[in-house]
Amino acid sequence: MVAATNLSDETALAYHGGGLAAARRLFPRAPEPWLDLSTGINAAAFPFAPVSAAAYARLPETESIAALEAAAADSFGLGAGAGVVAAPGTQALIQLLPRLLGVKKVAILGFTYAEHERVWAASGAEVTVCDRLDELTRADLAIVVNPNNPDGRLCNPRDLRDFAGQMAAEGKSLIVDEAFIDLMPRESSLAPLLPLPSAIVLRSFGKTFGLAGLRLGFALGETSLTDALRAALGPWAVSGAAVEIGIEAYRDRAWLNETAARLARDCVRLDALLEAAGFEIIGRTPLFRLARHERAEQIFRRLCGAGVLTRPFAARPDWLRFGLPHGEADFARLAEGLGLLGQGSPD
Repeated sequence: MVAATNLSDETALAYHGGGLAAARRLFPRAPEPWLDLSTGINAAAFPFAPVSAAAYARLPETESIAALEAAAADSFGLGAGAGVVAAPGTQALIQLLPRLLGVKKVAILGFTYAEHERVWAASGAEVTVCDRLDELTRADLAIVVNPNNPDGRLCNPRDLRDFAGQMAAEGKSLIVDEAFIDLMPRESSLAPLLPLPSAIVLRSFGKTFGLAGLRLGFALGETSLTDALRAALGPWAVSGAAVEIGIEAYRDRAWLNETAARLARDCVRLDALLEAAGFEIIGRTPLFRLARHERAEQIFRRLCGAGVLTRPFAARPDWLRFGLPHGEADFARLAEGLGLLGQGSPD
């Protein structure tokens, strides 16, 4: 195994996950192809039909984008009267919201996805990370990731509805990032309770449908907010391919239900594997597990040496997040990397 020597490579591995190029530089002797369990993206992508030539040759029609947004709204169970706007990924919306809202005092329910804090701080806002929902009222804008990344903490949507009303009564706003909620029961989401004054819900496409590179996400809320986001994004923000694939995927409810059932079985299997390796499961969603081990850093490096990438956390060195392996070969490879196929315990 090769010791890590490049600080930028170390940062790439620990920041978002998915840093395969950095992993290859740090562990050049690792077997190929790598098994990437660092991102929480569904490893079995939606089997979309071939995209039409027109999707690449022409700019998307307004009517096609409207059909995509309608299909997404129906899949989300979006409340009547709420608006929806498609964007080139949830991250693009996260980047855009500070410029649109212009808020200077932000509170985030943490420990959570670091981009929210980074983007708002870069805009000049004073950002506070809080441990409890009621502490967020001290700021002009509250941000809740639900379910939370990385620990899967889930706030009751009715509590969030009441909280949104409290914030709105004080002229304040709420953003709820539901990037990992598609595979959970619809009643887990705030979307069906929209529109709510000054509340914005963000939804991701790529994680659940295994197509993160397509770059597609949505903002939901009052039509005044979604119209302002649409204007800020400008025309043709979403590609023709994303429009066609997104419509097909959101209309295929059977695939989503079958995927949820398969992932639930895989989660049980992953839990057993991690617990056999001495991990304590401390967080969960249908797409990843957060686990604690006193030797997490050493295990992370051992797995990298075996060509298996997981998600470490610089601020929590005893944590690792594991995306779900897909199929017998991937589960066997993780088990071998963890030392569970006759190679002794991980060290």
